[in-house]
Amino acid sequence: MFKLLVSLFLLCFSVPAMGLEIAGVTVPETLGTDLKLNGAGIRSKFFFKIYIAELYLEHPSPRAEDILNTPGRKRMTMHMLYDEVSREKLVDSWNEGFMANLTSEQLKTLDPEIQQFNNSFIDVHRGEEIILDYTPDQGTVISIAGKTQGTVLGEYFNHALLSIWLGNKPVSEDLRDALLGVQ
Repeated sequence: MFKLLVSLFLLCFSVPAMGLEIAGVTVPETLGTDLKLNGAGIRSKFFFKIYIAELYLEHPSPRAEDILNTPGRKRMTMHMLYDEVSREKLVDSWNEGFMANLTSEQLKTLDPEIQQFNNSFIDVHRGEEIILDYTPDQGTVISIAGKTQGTVLGEYFNHALLSIWLGNKPVSEDLRDALLGVQ
């Protein structure tokens, strides 16, 4: 009986976390021990699928305000579906998102961080991932295709960054709902 219980215990910890499948890509339900999938969806533009967005949080919530205002680790992963997105298009998209969701005073205050963030980008290709990993004591680490491109300090910046997807004027309302897990 003891051996059976030990075997069942080991089996529980050897099975990988199941995930969603979106556009042929497996999206894990957890990352490590502290981040849980809040939601995931596809960013489309003009009928083209651009990327799969995945939002991981320490404290999942279906409310954007809670996500933006709750401290803790947060990760946005974008798995690229489009053949190639140039650095210039990425930076233009980031800037549009910041302008849509921040006041002119907030933009002015965050200008150095936004410039540092934009300078971290390179062209991305199908199958590559952009990971925006926020840790309170480290800031937002930007990784592209497995390589760290830069780090932007500050919780205020990360709040502004996540508002691109979760703010009052998100990049896509359908994607916001998917990331909130309410779709």
